[in-house]
Amino acid sequence: MSAGRKSPADIARRFGERAKPGASGWQRETFTLPRPEARDKAREWFSKFPKAAYMTEIEFWRELADGRIEFTIRRLPSAD
Repeated sequence: MSAGRKSPADIARRFGERAKPGASGWQRETFTLPRPEARDKAREWFSKFPKAAYMTEIEFWRELADGRIEFTIRRLPSAD
């Protein structure tokens, strides 16, 4: 490879060195809501940040003893 060209490994290493320690690139938000509101919130996120563009997903969910749903939604910060 010529002196002015970088290999894919060089580029990946450079971006890796610039990344913040512990940063995964995903944006996460956790909610604890009654079941109907939890469904509405998830629908809102999937409408605002479509899965195909932002890789939006429910990363974790559980039902609490009082019937509320605790869940974490993650997505990429941009669709670029």
